[in-house]
Amino acid sequence: MTSLVTDTRVVFSRELRPVLRDPFSVIFSMVQPLFFLGLFAPLLPGDGSLQWFVPGIIVMSCLFGSSMTGSNLLFEIQTGSHERMLVTPLRRPALLIGRALKEIVPMFAQAALIVAVCVPFGFEPHLGGALLGLLILAGFCVGLGALSYTLALASKNKEWLFWTVQQTLLFPLLLLAGVLLPIENGPGWLQTLSKINPMTYVVSAERALFSGDVLARSTLEGLVAAVVVCGLGLAVGVRAMRRSD
Repeated sequence: MTSLVTDTRVVFSRELRPVLRDPFSVIFSMVQPLFFLGLFAPLLPGDGSLQWFVPGIIVMSCLFGSSMTGSNLLFEIQTGSHERMLVTPLRRPALLIGRALKEIVPMFAQAALIVAVCVPFGFEPHLGGALLGLLILAGFCVGLGALSYTLALASKNKEWLFWTVQQTLLFPLLLLAGVLLPIENGPGWLQTLSKINPMTYVVSAERALFSGDVLARSTLEGLVAAVVVCGLGLAVGVRAMRRSD
């Protein structure tokens, strides 16, 4: 029997290959974040508004890309490709973990593109903080990807169910995290909902890290939130993959 690490590497390579052959899929998932960047950033007051806004847009691109990735598994379920993967000697946890880890690569590419677009307009990322922020975001992406695959397994042949749940959760998570507008001045009930949203802490951590404030409390809170989402997503996803038929 092959090891879990070897199986995971096989699945990771299999899932990454189409992305490398067709990188347009990475760019396509960035369309909405770039629209928000272009339309909202000019409305923010102050010369340093990009320092506050761009890290949130990077997290947004992560959310959009990772939450949609389950549609690939849904397509494989509908065409019978997933069923054929289940009867291979590959361990079932590897089928989920390898897919989830693949989400890190598009996230790095999207973040690099967004930063490259914004630097000429005055955005000044702190290199060390930005790299640490991407590591935190990588864990967050893995967890979101695993949850997206879990939703695809639960939806099976009901494609409408996958997209209904994904779209229903997408924008509340986005808005409650304070990506587009600050939550601090909102009503109490809105701030309470924001505090139970793990994405809120990831966004705050990214803003602190991209500005170079590595030792900020929000950095630790974002790291904990990313680890929790990653662990929960993988645990739920592996359980769903084990029960898949």
